[in-house]
Amino acid sequence: MADNTENRYDVIVAGTGPGGATVALELAKKGKKVLMLEWGRNRRHTGRLIHYVIEQAVPGRSLLFTYRLLGMVRGITTGGSSEFYYATCFDVPYEMLKERGIDITGHVKEARRELHVGPLKDEMITPMAARIMESAQELGYDWQKLDKFMFQERWKPEYRFGYYGDPHNVKWSARMYVNDALALGAELVTGAKVRRVLCEGGLARGVEYRKGLKKYKVFADKIVIAAGGIGSPVILRKSGIPEAGYDFFYDPLVSVCGKMKDMRKQKNEIPMSAGMQLEEEGYIMTDMAVPDMLDNLFAAEVFRFHRMFESRKTIRIMIKARDSLGGRLTDSGGVRKALAPEDREKLMKGARQAREILEKAGATGIYTTWYLAAHPGGTVKAGDLIDEHLETKKFKGLYVCDCSVIPGANGLPPTMTLIGLGRYLAEHLALES
Repeated sequence: MADNTENRYDVIVAGTGPGGATVALELAKKGKKVLMLEWGRNRRHTGRLIHYVIEQAVPGRSLLFTYRLLGMVRGITTGGSSEFYYATCFDVPYEMLKERGIDITGHVKEARRELHVGPLKDEMITPMAARIMESAQELGYDWQKLDKFMFQERWKPEYRFGYYGDPHNVKWSARMYVNDALALGAELVTGAKVRRVLCEGGLARGVEYRKGLKKYKVFADKIVIAAGGIGSPVILRKSGIPEAGYDFFYDPLVSVCGKMKDMRKQKNEIPMSAGMQLEEEGYIMTDMAVPDMLDNLFAAEVFRFHRMFESRKTIRIMIKARDSLGGRLTDSGGVRKALAPEDREKLMKGARQAREILEKAGATGIYTTWYLAAHPGGTVKAGDLIDEHLETKKFKGLYVCDCSVIPGANGLPPTMTLIGLGRYLAEHLALES
């Protein structure tokens, strides 16, 4: 398998979400020659709806459906889904990872400090979010402010939240790490759809990808696949690891909506400002302001057409569950997994509590939306297909660093876990070379 110095790197990272971008940045800091390959584009986000539609709402590409019409979105752009996430930092499943020999405690602590993670300032809590929190607390729920990945010193009251990308850079996204890596000499190729890892004699040697109609090969001694819980197992199957992509989680969710008479949703609402985690019950609940387009879609999908175009009057609580492992991915990345009855019951129990909170807040016309899913993972589990260094057991030099390596359902947004894993892997790779 011939290569040359022009297309040889120390490390190739496929995917620029939180895991991949962190690995790339940390290795670029250490002077490594790093190439990042990203299927999506790197256009500057201005907060326009069109960017969201192109990069997170194209059916069959970034918008996927199970055979029972449960929708799942993923961001295909530089920075991955972190460009469009709601910037909430939840607990890391330390013990689950430690059982597989992975300790990221120190790495997470450093990341939290550097990214200024913390709850929102009081002036950033809008009246609608405050009403939900007050109502929940009066009912005896432990509803508290949530930690956010936001540079709050940059925030201004007139700024809209970056649902469609944040032009003001208040919300942290993995694209910031990508740009920092580029400034340190790393390279980025966008529009590059990785097809497979080139392996020979039990060793990973390079990557084959397509850009447009052309096929390219690049080479490195260390390959990091960070294409997400769906993308990574698809690549690994084509690379000779057919066991990837089975028995996974996908964090199902619903939201409960009501109509307010005495207040209106503000333009600077910050979703998931506050909420609560019910560990034993297996789900979380948060306030969930969404942009007008999503409000209209949520109403239409459950035939509440009379509630469309009432976004400013809508108050919403999200319920997200820790689901059972199961299902499989097709070779092309199709999702084949049904929502288990016990997981549906978790969501419905949370929905009943949400209805109680909204009624207390003064909402009327309350209804529950259809099921969605977010951040699938567990498709390339640590301790199963990869070892404690995130290296595949079948091919030396081939690593995985994204939500697919999390071995069990946590039911929480995984961003901080992925940043910690990225730092952990970069430290190992730097010591090995």
